[in-house]
Amino acid sequence: MPAAAPAGQLGLFDARDAPPEWAVRQSARARRLTVKVFPGGRVEVVVPRGTGPVAVAAFVSRHRDWIDRKIAELRHVVVAPLEPLPREIEFQALGERWAVEYQAATSGTRVTATDGCLLVRGDLGRVRVLRHALQRWLMRHAHLRLGPWLAETALATSTQFRRVQVRRQRTRWGSCSRRGTISLNACLLFQPPAVTRYLFVHELAHTVHMNHSSRFWRQVADWEPDWRALDRELMRGWRHVPAWVLA
Repeated sequence: MPAAAPAGQLGLFDARDAPPEWAVRQSARARRLTVKVFPGGRVEVVVPRGTGPVAVAAFVSRHRDWIDRKIAELRHVVVAPLEPLPREIEFQALGERWAVEYQAATSGTRVTATDGCLLVRGDLGRVRVLRHALQRWLMRHAHLRLGPWLAETALATSTQFRRVQVRRQRTRWGSCSRRGTISLNACLLFQPPAVTRYLFVHELAHTVHMNHSSRFWRQVADWEPDWRALDRELMRGWRHVPAWVLA
């Protein structure tokens, strides 16, 4: 757990007096206070205009456990220099390995998947366009494979969720809304299978307890006794995600 900011500084939590690794940003569009933790551990609190330091300090205090957890998870995450387009993609979660081939074409950009091979057709000089095409294929594949897997886990744990959506995020592996929508990060495909399943269990437990109370963690432990080790592994999971995925 990272060291907390000095109490005196937190008590004067505004844009001028925030600790160096923290920032408070006033936004005319903000309707409520929110907090984000970025790779490297930087924290940004976004507040509506006119919000005073006492309200910001109270907000941070309420969410401090979550903030500290995310700082610990992301402090050592370094955004890697952009790598060349991949020649191979491995999804640990699924036990899949895809060879990637590139072919020049003038009629748009397209990714075709057959027999463990991805054929990417397009203008080979437009690397960013080709990368975005691979990212779109990744999202489709993640939705196709993670959704049914989550449903199987829900059946095994006798839980229900309303719907699932897949995103490509830098700072969050998953979430569960009060309406029962579970969001999954496509980057879960790059994690070991047990770690990905633990994330499913974690979010499904939120359909029972919408908090991180002791009852929530007991529920998680009932479904996954090894959750502590898997949670630590998930916190280090960004090292498995290739740079091209989040570019």
